Amino acid sequence: MQKVVPHLWFDKEAGEAAEFYTAIFPESSITGDSTMPGSPSGDGRMLTFELWNQKFWAVNAGPLFKINPSICLW
Repeated sequence: MQKVVPHLWFDKEAGEAAEFYTAIFPESSITGDSTMPGSPSGDGRMLTFELWNQKFWAVNAGPLFKINPSICLW
């Protein structure tokens, strides 16, 4: 059982990233796609996808936060 789900933060490219990753890894798919209206950076988008049964989240959260060395494991 997976206990940690990595979250990948994007400005606007979460959908394109999830499509790219699921296209190059066999046995992979996008499992969810939703929009968060009215976030501080505008409408946000959250996608869940799996690569070889490993779950990931990709989040469009806009430029509110700048790239830094932090990570999020949920």
